[in-house]
Amino acid sequence: MTIRLVISFLAAFVVAAIFGSAYVPWLRKIKAGQEIREVGPNWHKSKAGTPTMGGVIFIVAVTAVLFTLGLPFIKEGELPAVFVLLFALFYGAIGFLDDFEKLKHKQNLGLSARAKFLLQLAVAIVLLYWLRLEHYLTPSLYVPFWGVTVWLPEWLYFVLAAFIIVGTVNAVNITDGIDGLAASVSVPVFVCYTAICFAWGVQYRSLAVFCAGLTGGLFGFLVYNFHPAKCFMGDTGSLFLGGAVCGMAFALDMPLILIPLGLIFILETLSDIIQVTYFKLTHGKRLFKMAPFHHHLEMGGWLGHKWTEVQIVALFFSVSVICSIVAYFASVGRYA
Repeated sequence: MTIRLVISFLAAFVVAAIFGSAYVPWLRKIKAGQEIREVGPNWHKSKAGTPTMGGVIFIVAVTAVLFTLGLPFIKEGELPAVFVLLFALFYGAIGFLDDFEKLKHKQNLGLSARAKFLLQLAVAIVLLYWLRLEHYLTPSLYVPFWGVTVWLPEWLYFVLAAFIIVGTVNAVNITDGIDGLAASVSVPVFVCYTAICFAWGVQYRSLAVFCAGLTGGLFGFLVYNFHPAKCFMGDTGSLFLGGAVCGMAFALDMPLILIPLGLIFILETLSDIIQVTYFKLTHGKRLFKMAPFHHHLEMGGWLGHKWTEVQIVALFFSVSVICSIVAYFASVGRYA
């Protein structure tokens, strides 16, 4: 199994790198360029016109790997990995609609917030219903670190679960703000998921292949997305990635693992919420120079040092590595 996971990683990397070498020039040819927010840092305006929807690169890579190297396990009835992929693809489709609207109207505003929320909520409900129907999900919360399970009324569990899913997907989307950030932060997350699936045994083999493949696909994507980016993942990629992050947590019936594992995503989202709330309460004052937090660092917030994009990616990646190690040891003993 170890060799298969290594091959899954390498195969996805190669597929992503080769596919990207043709896909990125094609995006440039059709002028699928990203519009840059006017309220963002001034130096980001130089990125205007950089191709978006680059997330298709790692989507193609992980799909190819799952249905080749993971196919024997799927045929034996290990379907959760297919579910996670489909779940992520549905969110990726919402992101594609959003990206398409932005490109169509040549602006940074795509679908309305209401439309995106309702679509995301609908996908979450379908996911939860399917998992419960197939007995992959229980109305309980396994608490990492303490190793206890808290049972909830089914209605309360599903309300909470829908909130977690929509929140996680949007948190990953918010983190996708500078070159290579969302992909780099996500790599340790999927390495952690791969390690957990490997430790838990044979019934998690297809999920392990999926996670190893997505890790390789993200590395292949970073060939084109690391600073200076030749393409952005767009909402197509970030919503797919968010769907995969929370889809895995629910496929493992362990949604609370997202707290330590996705700490960077949570902090980025909280910085946005805190900024808006503080702005309204103080009638125009700001706690951060700009939210989310990675922009605050870029603009020299608090310490006065303006972090470069590469420095921010290195910092956030390092924190994500530490969080992933903590999350692994907090949960691996559940079934191992």
